[in-house]
Amino acid sequence: MNKLLIHKISYSNLCAQFSEQIIIAVLPIIAVLSMSASAAETAFIQMINTLPFLLLSIPMGVIADRVSRKKLMIIIEIVRATAIFILFYLTFSGSLSINKIALFGFFIAMGTVIYSVASPALVASFVIKEQLINANRSIEIAKSVAFTAGPALGGILASYLSGGLAFILAFLLSIVSAVFLICLPKEPLIEKSGRNIIQELCDGLIFLIKNKYLMPITITAFVFNLSQYLLLSIFAYYVINNLYFTSFEVGASLSLIGLGMLIGSFLYKIISKKINFGFQLSLGPISAFMASILMFLTLIYSAKILVFVAFFFFGFGPIIWTISTVSLRQLITPSNMIAKVSSVIMTVTFGARPLGAAIGVYISANFGVKSCILAVLIGFLIQLIIILLSKPAKLKNLSDAEE
Repeated sequence: MNKLLIHKISYSNLCAQFSEQIIIAVLPIIAVLSMSASAAETAFIQMINTLPFLLLSIPMGVIADRVSRKKLMIIIEIVRATAIFILFYLTFSGSLSINKIALFGFFIAMGTVIYSVASPALVASFVIKEQLINANRSIEIAKSVAFTAGPALGGILASYLSGGLAFILAFLLSIVSAVFLICLPKEPLIEKSGRNIIQELCDGLIFLIKNKYLMPITITAFVFNLSQYLLLSIFAYYVINNLYFTSFEVGASLSLIGLGMLIGSFLYKIISKKINFGFQLSLGPISAFMASILMFLTLIYSAKILVFVAFFFFGFGPIIWTISTVSLRQLITPSNMIAKVSSVIMTVTFGARPLGAAIGVYISANFGVKSCILAVLIGFLIQLIIILLSKPAKLKNLSDAEE
């Protein structure tokens, strides 16, 4: 029964992430190629499109601990599909603009926020603790497939019908994701705490701050996301105008994040048997720092292969990090607090995304796009230092974190 449930959740994740990744790849490409957007404008789009992570993670986490996660995820997939269809309509009516791309991208990102907050709690409600790592691995593999194929397909479709074909495919995938969720059985009843929202938020925040494992992981993830979205905010502009990438090559390079994630997910069982849990957590920051070095080298050597290899490493190590940290969080967090704690963590870490994009706007506008690449290198160095000096990096086994 658990396997069937996880498959349905995985397939829903696959379709939802596939839809999102197509849109993430298409929007900046359309902005640069069809609207001649500047680096600051593409960074602005990225900033607005990531604001939901900062604004909505905590309230959605509270809601997800009070209502049916299944119904919440179905509703938001329908909202996401509607926003994508409006973008399709605006494209064919000839009224698409930078501001409209940013606005409807905001609503599309809302789906990602709510899905990300509710999904771990939904999985934990169906799966026993001993099966959490395998369940998370299965879901991350599905996500990895989407991260691999989505951007490449988005890059290809961006040149057809002004991106309209990409919007239609993304719309259909969101609908299919909702259908898989509808097919899930009714989830176990959620225990009501009877406390008000402020008390609920304080519970999640206090638990996070006091926990010697979750706090350093959260800080590391904050700096990681800040640096990654500083890079992504100017990436399309940088590679199109400095390394002469085509729209397909932009999508293909982004898809290599997914390929790295996919390989990392499949190899996780082997990796977890060969190295201790603490080093598993360190692999993500190490891999990301190596990738940032390769991106920095493109300032000296205009070799496209450096970008491709860098983005592979941006996926490979961080997926090991994701599987490990999500499993750790689910293990040490009380079941009725998982969504709240996840939402607080998402607010802090994913909330760094619009901040990173905003930094991209400032640096690119005042110092040039190449200065952003240097800032990215510094950021990934900092996140590596933080995790290497932390208690989670010293864990030998996942079970050692239980107190």
